[in-house]
Order: sequence, then C-alpha cells, then structure tokens
Amino acid sequence: MPHTTPAGFRRKDEERRRWPKPVMAAAAALLLLAGCSGAASNDYDSANRVGLERFMEQEFAFGACDASVVDSQPPVPQVVEAAEKAECAMLTVPMDYEDLDGETIEIAVSRISATGDNPIGSVLLNPGGPGAAGTTVAPLVNALWAGGPIPERFDIVGFDPRGVGLSNPAIDCYSDEERDADAPLSALGTWTEESARAIVDKCADGSGTEEVLAHLGTRDVARDMDVLRAVLGDDKLTYAGVSYGTRLGSVYAEMFPENVRALVLDGAVDPLMDTADRRIQLSEGVQASFQRFADFCMTQAACPLGTDPAQATAAAQELLQPLEEEPLVAADGREVGFLAAGEGIVSGMYSEASWPAIIAGLTELEAGRPAALLAIRDGYYGRSDSGEYTNSFEALFAINCLDEQRFTEEEMTQLGHDLNEAVPFLDPGSTPPAQDGCEFWPAEPTLGYPYATDIDGLPEVLVISATGDPVTPHEGGISLADTLGARLLTVDGNQHGTIISANACVDGAVADYLIDLELPDEGARCTI
Repeated sequence: MPHTTPAGFRRKDEERRRWPKPVMAAAAALLLLAGCSGAASNDYDSANRVGLERFMEQEFAFGACDASVVDSQPPVPQVVEAAEKAECAMLTVPMDYEDLDGETIEIAVSRISATGDNPIGSVLLNPGGPGAAGTTVAPLVNALWAGGPIPERFDIVGFDPRGVGLSNPAIDCYSDEERDADAPLSALGTWTEESARAIVDKCADGSGTEEVLAHLGTRDVARDMDVLRAVLGDDKLTYAGVSYGTRLGSVYAEMFPENVRALVLDGAVDPLMDTADRRIQLSEGVQASFQRFADFCMTQAACPLGTDPAQATAAAQELLQPLEEEPLVAADGREVGFLAAGEGIVSGMYSEASWPAIIAGLTELEAGRPAALLAIRDGYYGRSDSGEYTNSFEALFAINCLDEQRFTEEEMTQLGHDLNEAVPFLDPGSTPPAQDGCEFWPAEPTLGYPYATDIDGLPEVLVISATGDPVTPHEGGISLADTLGARLLTVDGNQHGTIISANACVDGAVADYLIDLELPDEGARCTI
C-alpha cells in the first residue's frame, strides 16, 4: 500500500532506490528497444501558459526526504553526508498541458541548499536515461562539487521526471522477478503484435491508467521543468544535463529560450539524427568502446579475450553465444544468459575506470562463474541486495515510446540487422524482431525530428563531449554544439558523462560558466 513521508513522497513498500548511472540503455536495450514517433509539432502554444499561474505560484513544503535518498547512495562519507542534508518536496503539475483543469501528477524534488552568503539560485540536474531519477543524484553531484564554488552559490536540485522514481504515479510494468529473468529485454527481441498490445495493458495496470502512459514525453517534462523553475523562484533556468539530459535541455531551450540562463549539456544526444540513424551511431560507439577496452585488456597479464585485438569480437562471442541456449546459474539461483552477461560488459564500459572489473567478469565467465558480470549489471539497473529494482528501465521504455520514431515490420527487421552489424560483439545470432513494441502505445509521439533547431534568443550554451564516449559518441556533441550555436568543450577520455567524474579541468570550466557565464576558449580541451 502507498504511504506518505513527511516530504510527501509516495512510493511502494517494496521499492528501494539505488544510484542509477546517467545513461541511456544497456546491451540489448541499446540494440533492440523499439521506439515510437513520427512527425510531431515542435511548437508550444504560448497561450496555454496563461492557465498555469496556479501551478507556477504554488509553494514548496520542503521537509524530510524519503529514506531511499540516503540509502541509495554509494558508501562514501561525503556523499552520504550530502544526502542527509537534502530536503525534499513534491511539485504538482498538470498531467496533460492541454487540459490544465484536468488531473494532476506529482514530481519528486530534492534540494541541497547553497552554503554561501551570496546565492545565485538553483542549478537543476538531470542524470539521463530517459528514466534515471534526479532526487538521488543531487547529493552525489553536490559531493563531487564540494570544495568548489558551485555548492556555495547554487542550491543543487534534482527531480524525478514524470513517471520516474519517486514521482507519482511512477511507471511500473514488470515485477522484480521478471526483471531478474530479463523478461523486458527478452521481449525487445521477440515482439509480436500480441505482446506489443499486452505491454500497454501491463504498464497501464501497474502505473494507474493508459492516460498516464500518454503523457510521459520529453516535451511534457520540459514544461514540468519550467514550472519547477518558477516555483523554485528562479527567473531563468540554470541547468546541467547528462546523456538524455542533453535532449531534455535542448528541448527546453527550443520551447523556452527566453527562460534560459545557462545550460550545461554533457554527453550529447544528436538532435539532427532520426531514431534509426542515432541507434546505429550509438551501437557503433559501443563497438568502438569495446575495441578500446579489448586493446587495454590485451596489455594486462591475462586477458580472457586473447592476445590478438583483431579477434576480440570473435573471442567475446565465444564466451557469450553459448549463454543464449545454456545460461549459467549464479550462486543466488538466477540464470545468466546472453542478455545479462552482455549488459554487464556494456555497463562497465561507461567509464575506463571500470575496465578492470570487466576483465575480472569475463575471466570468471570463462570459468563458468557469472557473478562478477552480474554484479556490474545489477549496479547499472539499481538492483538492491534484496532483489528490488528501480523503475528506470520501464520508464526508459515508456518515455521512448513518446519520443522515438515508429517503424514498419520491414524497417524493424532492417534496423535489427543494421544494429547487429554495428555492434557485432553483442549480436545474439537470432532473427531481429519485425514488430515495433510501441505500435499500440496509447498516444502518438510528441518529440519530432529534428528538434532544437533555429532557436532565436538562446543565450550561450556549454556542450561537453568526450572523445571516447561509448553511447553518445563525440560526433553527437559536435552536432549539438553546431545546432545550438554553443561552445564545445572536448574531453579526451573514455567516459560517458564528464561532469560526474570529479575532473578538475571539467569542473573548473563548468563552475566558470554556471557562476560567471564565462565560456571556455574556442577549441578548449580537458583530459580524463
């Protein structure tokens, strides 16, 4: 049964939050996630804002946070201390911005107040996904920035976008047992008309109604952000978004350019690429990252991929392909098949610092022990020690159903083949699905492609892009900077999301921009 904490958070008793990495999807989700979309209007009717006063003028009742905001943090004293200082509240927004007198929903917000005497306002965070929760990220970012000027001058604010985390209602499509069995990812590779219809009912039953599923897209979240900006008391938005957060920030810039103070967009999603081309680009990035990892692996004393970098993909397939038919069984009784093992590898590639963990996982896998790769996979998905999951994967699927383009059977099959060619070390060797999993979603897509183009009156924006980013390749950062007329800070390193890497060069550039609106020099570079 739902219960309410002093801060007004509503959650299920069985839910526990874990720190979600600022990412898009992993493994097969990167390859097969069936999105939806098509042409959609990029215009937001400004007359609609007239009826928003009662939402813009609400007052927050900040209080104690849900225990998960502390419990989900990594066991690092500075991070736990930051989480303990956080205060939380719920923001009320319209479910449907075309029906301001209709149903409302609640957006979970966490805040760590500025410590200095001369605060500028709030810096709003989005860690990616789509589907990653921001309430638990704010303490982590606050701790990473501790000792620098940003926490002195800004309240650090995280929020769980509609449908995500502690927001109410939250998307719920699968049980923890189904998540352990990789049922969602298995479905992505085997969609049928029957299962694509059934997933709508399954998500609607767990989340409230089909109406909830119809209003989860990025454009609705951008409108929520503008309400949040106003209720926080900021005349202009100061924002830092990672991965999918760059899409959210770009769409906000398109819809509300006059309300932008500063945008940091890190690990860019290319606004000019359609769904198919971007997924192929993403998959090529994963393969390139795997090859860089393999090159590193072969410099170590013992590499489970052998000694020839040119054979790394074949060596990985020799380890993974047998799991498609004969999964290994972990000590806790869970079966670890091709999907789960692949997820473990991809999850570890988000940062070069995790490459030794992948080597250890593959070495264990070679010996018939899947626990090490499974642990990396569990950390990615926020699985708790007691076997409970965040709803990040379900939210990712639902949000993409309102952001991405929809495909015919022929297009789906061709895309599946193209993706397998783009990332061959994750090719499951099975026939790609012909059914779009979002075909029967209870609303047409709302994002539109391309987006965030030809924006008038947008202040200068800072785009940050790592040369070895595995899932939002550097080319996307170049494209986003060009599209927005933004300044590009290039980071040399194998990392997805650089503002959460505690790098002095990146942190200094971000602080100069957020506080004084001073951009780095043209062509500036940092190294991780």
